[in-house]
Amino acid sequence: MPTTSSTPTAPATPATPPTVATPLTPPAPPGQTSSPDPKLPPPRVSMDIAHAVEGGSRRAVNITIDDGPDPTWTPRILKILRDNGVRATFCMIGPQAAAHPGLVRRVVADGHRLCDHTVTHNTAMDHRSKRYQKRQILTAAAQITRASGGVEPLYYRAPGGAFTPYSRQIAASAGMRPLGWNVDTKDYEEPGVRAILHAVRHELDNGPTILFHDGGGDRSQTAAALRKLLPWLRHHGYGFGFPVR
Repeated sequence: MPTTSSTPTAPATPATPPTVATPLTPPAPPGQTSSPDPKLPPPRVSMDIAHAVEGGSRRAVNITIDDGPDPTWTPRILKILRDNGVRATFCMIGPQAAAHPGLVRRVVADGHRLCDHTVTHNTAMDHRSKRYQKRQILTAAAQITRASGGVEPLYYRAPGGAFTPYSRQIAASAGMRPLGWNVDTKDYEEPGVRAILHAVRHELDNGPTILFHDGGGDRSQTAAALRKLLPWLRHHGYGFGFPVR
């Protein structure tokens, strides 16, 4: 019988491996200069430390008030701000907010903004573990939010300026812009009303964000200084704003 020729079989084409999508790094917030750690949650707001006034005005200041709320001094400072038509940013200690939710809600009702100032105000927290820093920031934020009735803090201020790149990104990933200051009144040292006023008047060229306190001790000098300072600032052409977000 004749031999039947057969067509050679083509070699099998190797299977194409499935395409694996490369996860995209979320874009940094506009204007941010810091480099986020891709292993951490991406920042929802800039993780750069804020100093400027929202809107960019060169003739406005940010009044920021730390370490409360305090049942004695926060109401007095709220009245002074109200009498002068000024809104401020209150950087609150988490347990203080939890202990005085009525005061937190008064702050919000008067149109002021909230800022997270940690749980224990540890000025050396930049030397502590990442786990510790995260707990300090996020626990305080939750305490402030609960006390306010659901209004979240918009900023995070590290005690004594003890920021780290890690803590800044953790705060920014929770929607809180790290907040610095330009003028330190040192009112917490109770240097006298004249010294507090002198500090502000002579350091305003450093930038617009002024640091005061409504907690942590006797703040009668702070109240007296604000009573004099706010009209002085307005008389000299300054407006009042909030820190940039």
